[in-house]
Amino acid sequence: MSLVANDDRETPTAERPSERPTEPLTQYVQRLNQRVRAFDRRHPLLWDLHFTGFWTTAALIDYAGGGWRTVTHNPDTPGPLLLVLSLGLSLPLLWRRTHPAAVLLAMAPFALVNAWSGAVLQAALLQLVAVHHIALRLPLRYLWWTTALVLTPVAVSTARHGEGDWSQQIGSQLTSVIVAALIGVTVRTRRNYTEALEDRARRLEIERDQQARLATAAERARIAREMHDIIGHNLSVITGLADGGKYAATKSPERTAQALDAIGTTSRQAMSELRRLLDVLRDDESSHHPAELTPQPTLTDLEQLINGVRAAGLPVHTTVDGRAGLPPGRQLTVYRVIQEALTNTLKHAGPNTTAEITLAYGDQGSVTATITDTGTAGNTGTTGTDTPADGRGLPGMRERTALYGGTLEAGPRPRPEQGWRVHLHLPEEPPQ
Repeated sequence: MSLVANDDRETPTAERPSERPTEPLTQYVQRLNQRVRAFDRRHPLLWDLHFTGFWTTAALIDYAGGGWRTVTHNPDTPGPLLLVLSLGLSLPLLWRRTHPAAVLLAMAPFALVNAWSGAVLQAALLQLVAVHHIALRLPLRYLWWTTALVLTPVAVSTARHGEGDWSQQIGSQLTSVIVAALIGVTVRTRRNYTEALEDRARRLEIERDQQARLATAAERARIAREMHDIIGHNLSVITGLADGGKYAATKSPERTAQALDAIGTTSRQAMSELRRLLDVLRDDESSHHPAELTPQPTLTDLEQLINGVRAAGLPVHTTVDGRAGLPPGRQLTVYRVIQEALTNTLKHAGPNTTAEITLAYGDQGSVTATITDTGTAGNTGTTGTDTPADGRGLPGMRERTALYGGTLEAGPRPRPEQGWRVHLHLPEEPPQ
């Protein structure tokens, strides 16, 4: 392992093949190739006309200039026949990309007449262009009959005019067919590989965007839960203290002062938690002061939470069984569920309500928490049918519980008891 690490450190970054910059000439050729291909995709007929026109002109020059006489077996071949053969072996190339098999079949009769008459026009070699496009665009099984079709005129010419060795004539033409087919297969393989890479890049880009959207949605949901827990709970406590202070203003001024003091303490606590959450959300690079990374609430802060609820006028009785030894994430889940349950009790349970919290700690991170209250029968605010406008309380508790594979039950207590019951259970942590 150390040798591998040392080799990586000693290799200059500029010499690594994966990080080697592309040469300017290569970049220019690639850009030019992309432009030509893009133009051809937009105007395919223009390139087909140029290509066909070039080879048709070459075939007519061979016919008119008498170049065919240097290789012909029959110098007395009629001129009109030579003209027809030249056009018949070149004009079908116009459709070579869309119908390559049909092009080869259309050229085959002219190639046979060319071989039988002994004219041996060089335009017959244009069949190799059709072979190339068959290998490029059609299933490879087409190459069997394609090869036989191209070799047939050579066999006819050799048998009729008897010049040259059979193996030499057939072998030379077979080699040409194989080379044309291999070029087509190579181009086809590279094109398929490039298309696969482009498709993979597109799918990865889509997947990246989807992952970013999912991460954004999850982060928004998490922030919404935190904001709901911080603002909803503290405002409920403040509302309870304010109502209690208003009623005590005329009868017990000292209780009013205590309520105002508790309101100030709760407000400052809420502002501190909210500021900490907003600081974490800020971009550290654009922030002159780094975010204060204060830990999230844990079960050690539960007593402070309960005291604040008691100060707001809700008597709370707590029973703890076992010893807490939960990871921070599980502690935060239990804390937030208890906080939400007490907040809902403060909001909706009505006067003369009491609450009870029972905590039972098990082994390996398991915990059970039950929060009950004695609210009046008209307490519909916590039944789920008359939830707050944002509707984040109960869904937020369920989302937190689901993170650890736990269960959450929330509903009215069974008759004849009245009030509301929230039951949370987090199972043991899976072994690492």
